Amino acid sequence: MRVSFSPLAESDLEGIGDYIAADNPRRAASFVEDLQRQCRKIARSPQMYRARPELADGMHSCAYGNYVIFFRILESALLVVRILHGAMDISAQFPKDEEQRK
Repeated sequence: MRVSFSPLAESDLEGIGDYIAADNPRRAASFVEDLQRQCRKIARSPQMYRARPELADGMHSCAYGNYVIFFRILESALLVVRILHGAMDISAQFPKDEEQRK
């Protein structure tokens, strides 16, 4: 299964890298690669990860270190929707309007 990243997920990865790079540029690059590798691992068996219907229809998640990868399973691809720090108010990052959740 192919892995694709939403614009927000791409922005999340960039922000994570920038945050880590402030203290350790080398680790920033390797950690972003680790997150991308985890997304490819998820794509091998995406159904085994936690469903998150309270956030959006078809949403799933996978914890990775201090971060949570949110994704949807599409016909031919895994769409990574967001990658957020676990300490964030996760529900605030997803639309509340039922029509937007579909």
